[in-house]
Amino acid sequence: MSTKVVIGAQWGDEGKGKTIDILAAKSDVVVRTSGGNNAGHTIEADGITYKLHLMPSGILNPGTLNIIGMGVVVDPKVLLEEIDGMECQGISTKNLKIDARAHVIMPYHIALDGLSEAARGKGDIGTTKKGIGPCYMDKTERSGIRMCDLINPEKFKTMVHENLKIKNKIIELVYGGTPFDENEIIEEYSAYAKRLAPYVTDTTPILYDSIKAQKEVLFEGAQGILLDIDLGTYPYVTSSHPISGGVCVGSGIGPTMIDECIGILKGYTTRVGNGPFPTELDDEIGEKIRQNGHEFGTTTGRPRRTGWFDAVIAKYAVRTNSLTSIVLNKIDPLGGIGKIKICTAYERNGVLINDFPPTLEELAECKPVYEELDGWTEDISDIKDFRLLPPAVQKYVHRIEELCGCKISSIGVGPGRDQNIDL
Repeated sequence: MSTKVVIGAQWGDEGKGKTIDILAAKSDVVVRTSGGNNAGHTIEADGITYKLHLMPSGILNPGTLNIIGMGVVVDPKVLLEEIDGMECQGISTKNLKIDARAHVIMPYHIALDGLSEAARGKGDIGTTKKGIGPCYMDKTERSGIRMCDLINPEKFKTMVHENLKIKNKIIELVYGGTPFDENEIIEEYSAYAKRLAPYVTDTTPILYDSIKAQKEVLFEGAQGILLDIDLGTYPYVTSSHPISGGVCVGSGIGPTMIDECIGILKGYTTRVGNGPFPTELDDEIGEKIRQNGHEFGTTTGRPRRTGWFDAVIAKYAVRTNSLTSIVLNKIDPLGGIGKIKICTAYERNGVLINDFPPTLEELAECKPVYEELDGWTEDISDIKDFRLLPPAVQKYVHRIEELCGCKISSIGVGPGRDQNIDL
């Protein structure tokens, strides 16, 4: 029996989908525990590219049970589009379960997300405007609508009525937006409810019994630890807990049931949205890495900001998530760019900083302290044995492992399932 957690150990977009897909092929259960359709996993399998937003990555494996846990916020329209897309590609979704406690993203959440971002002006957070934050706000404020409410027609009508009395006033009087029609929402979402009802259940006993039966269980992360609402670069963060600790509250199991915590890193650093980024490369090298690595958002298509590998961030991820191993993805895009740098520490006001700072003000004042290594020009995308990699690549991987203080179990040399080297 093995229960594994896979999380993003930077700002997200580290290639978690591929790693999860590989592990899911050996798993009996795959669980998504946080976030919503603001996240996305890109998986390449048998020459086909799949872009997943809410669906757990184990959906490609017919024998795997896939669970959307209670920590996820679900946009019913998006999920149904994803279900239909999978079915059209010949992939069954009968092995999908949605926890009855998961909260529902309503149309007024999406509207409020866009309106509040616009009102912030230049101080906007850079959200995906998918309604994630407002949905989590309602969850915390205890006025949210859950999947169990969505599929209960009378309760759903009552809750929509009560919510719109307040939401419409905020939309219209505070932001100058257009209020929603109650009957239109009820009609549209009642249709979604009928289709989604067969998937909705209490997933906690299913998950508990699976672990007790010594089945292979995989908890898949969305986004990255620096987007965590508490541990991330607040306020430029998401509204949930995409960290190893968030797995427990997002799925309903205790921490003693987790065996391994695997952190996914890229051979460089990227982020989407606003906020300080110490190793950012706003130059030709940064653009070349972006193009080589196809660094454009799965959900939004936005170009990602790129920078050198930041070992301060990596050590922070190891420490705050109790990582047992690291998968180092995307080292291949660094080929042919010349000398390569690794940020080993920060310098702030003449003082060396080895730990990731807790505030944006401190982070904005930090300058990266670099160590320079030789680069490589060889194409490494078809290499299967670590010993056959160019010496410069081997040295780069070993140095990152040393700086992180955590073993690297695998490296990715391309986007395909088979483009991995196990160490």
